[in-house]
Amino acid sequence: MTMPTENASPRPVMRRRPTVDPRDTGQNTRPAALKSVKMEEPRVCGGSVSRVPGTREPGQYLVRNVTPGYREGFLWKRGRDNGQFLSRKFVLTEREGALKYFNRNDAKEPKAVMKIEHLNATFQPAKIGHPHGLQVTYLRDNSTRNIFIYHEDGKEMVHWFNALRAARFHYLQVAFPGASDADLVPKLTRNYLKEGYMEKTGPKQTEGFRKRWFTMDDRRLMYFKDPLDAFARGEVFIGSRESGYTVLDRLPPATQGHHWPHGITIVTPERRFLLACETEPEQRAWLDAFRKVVDRPMLPQEYAVEAHFKHKP
Repeated sequence: MTMPTENASPRPVMRRRPTVDPRDTGQNTRPAALKSVKMEEPRVCGGSVSRVPGTREPGQYLVRNVTPGYREGFLWKRGRDNGQFLSRKFVLTEREGALKYFNRNDAKEPKAVMKIEHLNATFQPAKIGHPHGLQVTYLRDNSTRNIFIYHEDGKEMVHWFNALRAARFHYLQVAFPGASDADLVPKLTRNYLKEGYMEKTGPKQTEGFRKRWFTMDDRRLMYFKDPLDAFARGEVFIGSRESGYTVLDRLPPATQGHHWPHGITIVTPERRFLLACETEPEQRAWLDAFRKVVDRPMLPQEYAVEAHFKHKP
């Protein structure tokens, strides 16, 4: 089994894009290693350095939480522009509350710093095209960013996943000192409410509809040109019914230009978003996801997120 190192050659772009089931929210797509590795409850990240079975080279060691609250190692990361998976050094530090990655092993400054406060991780093997693929989402300037990573050792990827959960747990304990563990554990990581293709049109509703990949992450509806894009083309905040948000199972009567017949209209206090689904089951699934969010009262911190969306340029 090959461990990624800083001198590894780039992985080629995958020849065949895996079929992504839009109905798959991630609940059933965790790697097989999770069947043999117990999902750890959050705890201080202590550990050791272990060698990959069958190897003796120094570069073949898995670095596993050598220092409590700290973890580093090499993972394959998908390049934003060329789609190649390259070996990158990752560092997770609870003290700084951040996950970082470096383009070179000797680099002094990280390429990206992902704050644990807004970080989420979910297994996405079908989307990424690798059985141990993990999608990490974080906020930068209050906009969503994605990175796609994997390790050839499924158990090692699970250890990274659990380390991220432990770091999130530590952050939440500090941020919400009065909350119980039972209240915090569900907030560590989350699966997306819904993902899949829909058609959309622009704010003037005069241009044609275009096929886009949509991801519903709690109250953020994001759309991408490609499922593996690092940046969303746009984001929509979905508030509560009491705040003037609603979802309709149709398009306005005069709407033209959509190729798919099953319409959805998202009504917000500022504008209407027109979407179209290819099939009626897909339309129903999206409507269910939207209505679960709209029917839920907004939390105090969600009003601040809503205000930011209203003032976006």
